[in-house]
Amino acid sequence: MFVKNSIGLIEMGSIASGIQAADLMLKTSEVELMISRTICSGKYMTLIAGDVAAVTSAVDNAVSTIGFGVIDQFVIPNVHPAIFPAIAGHNNIQVLESLGIVESYSVASLIEAADAAVKSSKVQLVELRLAMALGGKAFFSVTGDVAAVTSAVEAGAHVVSEKGLLVNKIVIANPRQELLSEMI
Repeated sequence: MFVKNSIGLIEMGSIASGIQAADLMLKTSEVELMISRTICSGKYMTLIAGDVAAVTSAVDNAVSTIGFGVIDQFVIPNVHPAIFPAIAGHNNIQVLESLGIVESYSVASLIEAADAAVKSSKVQLVELRLAMALGGKAFFSVTGDVAAVTSAVEAGAHVVSEKGLLVNKIVIANPRQELLSEMI
């Protein structure tokens, strides 16, 4: 049984290197494979979960062994529990309060940003879209009261901005409810 308190991701510019990285992570550490697939613009991403030491070791081993083609990477210890269902596309959002969206050029940076956002404020993750049919970009959306959403968006955007990968960030107070069915 895996303890999923940490996640790690490698985003590669080479599909072949991405598959090699996934294999190395699984062979060198006791981690669970969450996602390993091609994403838009010819990139490859692998997301793993497990305890902090195993995830850190797996990501470090793959990056140092392969090196070529690494676009972005992360390890998030003590990941917020809302991240897993948001990545899987499962949520219980019935009503949009205020809506916040952060958009990134990197899947890795976006997941880090979503984690920071939900840890910073009392918001709910609506969705986390990872570069499929998005031209290689990724975005997350949150809902809650306008102050909490604004704070969460700022926290998330800050993470992405530090890597120079922020596309846009917005907060919509009182969005139309029809948007919810189109978003999820």
